Amino acid sequence: MSTVRTRFAPSPTGFFHIGSARTALFNWLYARHTGGCFILRVEDTDSARNEERYLRVIYESLRWLGLDWDEGPDAGGAHGPYKQSERGAIYREFLGRLRASGRAYDRDGAVWFRLAGARRVVREKYREGDRVLEREAEVVDAPPVCIHDVVRGDVMRAEDRDFVLVRANGEPGFHFANVVDDITMRITHVIRGEDHLSNTSKHVELYNALGVPPPVFAHIPLILKGDGRGKMSKRDRGALIEEYQARHFLPEAVRNFLCLLGWTPRDGREVLPVSDVVAQFELADVHQANARFDERKMSFINQQWLRLIEPGEFSRRAVPLLREAGLVAGGENAAFVQSVLGVLREKLPGLEDLPRFARYFFTDEFERDGAAREALEKKGDPVARVRELLPALEAVAGFEDAAALDAVVARTVAGTGRKPGEYFAPLRYAVSGLGGGPDLHSVLRILGRDRVLARARRFVSGA
Repeated sequence: MSTVRTRFAPSPTGFFHIGSARTALFNWLYARHTGGCFILRVEDTDSARNEERYLRVIYESLRWLGLDWDEGPDAGGAHGPYKQSERGAIYREFLGRLRASGRAYDRDGAVWFRLAGARRVVREKYREGDRVLEREAEVVDAPPVCIHDVVRGDVMRAEDRDFVLVRANGEPGFHFANVVDDITMRITHVIRGEDHLSNTSKHVELYNALGVPPPVFAHIPLILKGDGRGKMSKRDRGALIEEYQARHFLPEAVRNFLCLLGWTPRDGREVLPVSDVVAQFELADVHQANARFDERKMSFINQQWLRLIEPGEFSRRAVPLLREAGLVAGGENAAFVQSVLGVLREKLPGLEDLPRFARYFFTDEFERDGAAREALEKKGDPVARVRELLPALEAVAGFEDAAALDAVVARTVAGTGRKPGEYFAPLRYAVSGLGGGPDLHSVLRILGRDRVLARARRFVSGA
């Protein structure tokens, strides 16, 4: 069996869509699973829309996701160039072969592919502005082609119109360049979105005309919006990989989530390292049903990954965010910073929330969550609870012993008919301004006796 060769072929005409990232990932996974080769090819023939900044985004996003390529524009390889804009001589050679066999002809300044089959003229309606007009068109009774697809099964489709090989401006058309590139780069498996299935009969026609066996096709399911109403577009929330980078999602988590958009691990796990995905990934296991984007699930997976990465790696990613927020400047007690990160990690929804959740550890100037206070007031007066607890807290030498603190609170509530939680929740709010967070005993221990008492007194006084 020949070495598996997959490819990802983006166009640098816009920002990096989550659907493109999933396509790149599935190609990468299958190449790594089979010990094959993953190729990056840039389809940049649309000179009017291509921009260098978009190409940089593609490179940066792939690297951020951990998707390395074996051959490509900046990696080299034996089958380049890997930018379509640099492959003009190759396209001319293949166009010459089609002309020689009578399968290419000129019309209206463009070069067209001639389908095999009987031809007839039909009248068809078309719209021009507000008017509906009629025109004559030539259709071809071409025999259907069978597309052997690993995911969709065998699909029969028939083309009935010739299509453009080279545009009037001299640029190669998508279908022609796509097939020529896959032939010359020796691509064995074409893994792409289901929306390309309608193009594939054209591609099979080209393969047949050039006397080359088609590759293995695998058309993976579309990614639908969260409500299931239509394909996710670049305008939808959460559609761009750059958004997750800006929101400090872990790339491991984003990659993990993308794996689940159309594929399910055989062992049923949802949160798993990419090495385990590589070991399990088979094209035959890719779903036929469309995937649905679920941002809450993505956030959940991101939260799980925050707990999975090594403490040192978590700190490496977290400290710069504290620095950007002005909470640390570099001269702080490193052990204190690590203690804060250690307790926050278990409850942190995402790194983008870190400055808000960490602020009260580093400064007395923090905002109080109004919604959290309203929730407390529905259960009683939080100020009164902290006032009742304050003398007992002042009598405690420190908060290193959680059991001793619990005993103090138990004595305070004895005979009141209340539960300890009715005191702990207001105390948390008094010292942090938040209604939730990490273990309160740990928070009090890290803040220290003096700061806890000062904040409790300030809260009671209404300052």
